Amino acid sequence: MSAEERGKEKRVNIKTVAYGRTAMILLGFLAQLALLVVGYYLLSSYSFWFYGLFLLISAVALLNIYSTRGNPDMKLAWMFPIAIFPIFGSIFYVTIITQPRSKVIYSKLQGLAKYTRQHVHSDKEVWDRLRTENPQMGRLCQYLWNCDCSPVYENTKVKYYPLGDGQFPDMVEALMQAEKYIFMEFFIVSDGRMWDTILEVLKEKVKQGVEVRFMYDGTCALWYLPRNYPQQLEKEGIKCKMFSPVKFLFSPHFNNRDHRKVVVVDGKVAFTGGINLADEYINEKPRFGHWKDVGVMLVGDAVERFTHMFLEMWNVSVRKEDDYSAYVRPDGILPESDGYVIPYSVCPLGPERVGERVYLDIINTAHTYVHIMTPYLIPDHQMLTALTYAAKRGVEVIIIMPHIPDKKYAFVLAKTYYNQLLEAGVRICEYTPGFVHAKAFVSDDEKAVVGTVNLDYRSLYHHFECGVILYKNSQVAEVERDIQETLEKCLEMTVEDYKRQRLTDRILGRIMRIVAPMM
Repeated sequence: MSAEERGKEKRVNIKTVAYGRTAMILLGFLAQLALLVVGYYLLSSYSFWFYGLFLLISAVALLNIYSTRGNPDMKLAWMFPIAIFPIFGSIFYVTIITQPRSKVIYSKLQGLAKYTRQHVHSDKEVWDRLRTENPQMGRLCQYLWNCDCSPVYENTKVKYYPLGDGQFPDMVEALMQAEKYIFMEFFIVSDGRMWDTILEVLKEKVKQGVEVRFMYDGTCALWYLPRNYPQQLEKEGIKCKMFSPVKFLFSPHFNNRDHRKVVVVDGKVAFTGGINLADEYINEKPRFGHWKDVGVMLVGDAVERFTHMFLEMWNVSVRKEDDYSAYVRPDGILPESDGYVIPYSVCPLGPERVGERVYLDIINTAHTYVHIMTPYLIPDHQMLTALTYAAKRGVEVIIIMPHIPDKKYAFVLAKTYYNQLLEAGVRICEYTPGFVHAKAFVSDDEKAVVGTVNLDYRSLYHHFECGVILYKNSQVAEVERDIQETLEKCLEMTVEDYKRQRLTDRILGRIMRIVAPMM
């Protein structure tokens, strides 16, 4: 690594610490301490009433948390800081639950979903056939249609990629074949061979008259890209948006990031999965050993849902939505039917946790096995119960985790769940060559999910996400084959491995579990 690259890496690490959630919690504690000191010296004669007011606010906040609907883990996570730090905890809670921006975004997305339904090509024959073959899958699809406007598709060819190294050239080739439009949406964009190559293709396509829209998450401006990067791309003819820019440290919607990875070309081809636009994702830049990631390419009818997903997110910040008819799926693309394909999206702002529901459905209906790849393992009570119950009723549950973590605190926190899972019969295997960033489920040689949803609170509760369910599709076998080949490079964990952890790590992990739902 050159001196310039080391300098850039150091700056990224410094910003990560400066804007990290742990730093925010620490800063909040210091802010409360400062308020107490100021209140004591400036309002010494009223300090009792001053503190009493915040105790009253804390009590009201606790009653509100207890009485509202929601995950018990999330409720406890809020109750702890309010009870221990009444001033900061109450202010932080009120700020989060009353944030107007999130409500505006959710209202806009609800309106866009209604608009989308008018343009979806939902085939009733496909629905009826699926319900007949598997009523349970039919009910899951009904849920996704009702809560996410996601229909069931046939006539879609799927290609599974066991590494970003393989997806990258196919993605570049698809972009080069674009004739009408290119939509791209990513969580991380960083300078390097991967992004530089794609950017040159996008510039060339713009010159050929292709409409190019590019959207990335606002946290990139903290670590990877200059704040004026959208303006730079606009000068090249590329329409660009930065989703939810982080304008100040205490931005109340900081947690609601756009974690999706979507590429759509002419309504014919789509890509999704865990692979971002940075060199580590294609193993051009080693950071945490070998980078294991997965993705899928769709060709055919199911691309339509990704087109709509992108347009919905793009139009959140505009007054008038796009004319979807301009981006309708082209006629004549009818690959041979290969099972069912159900793309879906995840919105963190409403009551439905679609990403978690999909995972829970797979775990709870598995007969023989459920095999999982995830970079983070921070399950809530429902997920933990489902995983342990599946193992106890004889289902083979295997979770593949990284052996070299990208975030040490997340790894320490994940290990606090190892014992309960291992004792229930869940097998946990760590990928010894490096870091697993893949998000994939496969079950019973029939179902698989590939997407952007991690097995942690951020993905299940705080982030915008997406994924694809494959049912009776030939690529389900490819996902399982990849998992079996990955297991050959893994080290299986035991209860004794947890006991060999440093005592400080075990204590830190237990403390972090208290606030994990908010991290």
